Amino acid sequence: MRIDSETDAAPDRPIPTEGATRIRVRYHECDPMGVVHHASYAPWLEIARTDLLRAAGTSYAAMEAAGVFLVVTKMEIRYRRPIRYDDLVEVRVRVEPMGAVRIRHRYEIVLLERGGREPDVTDPAVPDDGVCAVATTELACVERSGRPRPLPAWLGGRSAG
Repeated sequence: MRIDSETDAAPDRPIPTEGATRIRVRYHECDPMGVVHHASYAPWLEIARTDLLRAAGTSYAAMEAAGVFLVVTKMEIRYRRPIRYDDLVEVRVRVEPMGAVRIRHRYEIVLLERGGREPDVTDPAVPDDGVCAVATTELACVERSGRPRPLPAWLGGRSAG
């Protein structure tokens, strides 16, 4: 990793515009009925976002050390089917730059495994397409003080000039 002239933590290679992260549902993420609690989804989205940066050879920690912070300004999650304890899900994420300061991520949380095997699509608790939830987040780039600042060019920001 290197720090560029704008003191941004530039990655070693281009940041992917999409990716996927697999997560095995842990007991503490569920309610007493064994269904994933709605509050557990937000950390999964963050894991998928940070994994995209890691795939490029940088991290949120490196960005923050360079004075570049991304704060969540909006989050929407639509729950289509329940996810249960010990399910294996894949959080698929796509990045969409939104201008000079903001960036959007779109997610699908897809059920890959239930009960140690491929999900039974004849089960009404399993969606036909496997997508149990969809979500979006919007993030704003800010400086250490919390004031908005342009996204680094390597993160989808507009280049100067």
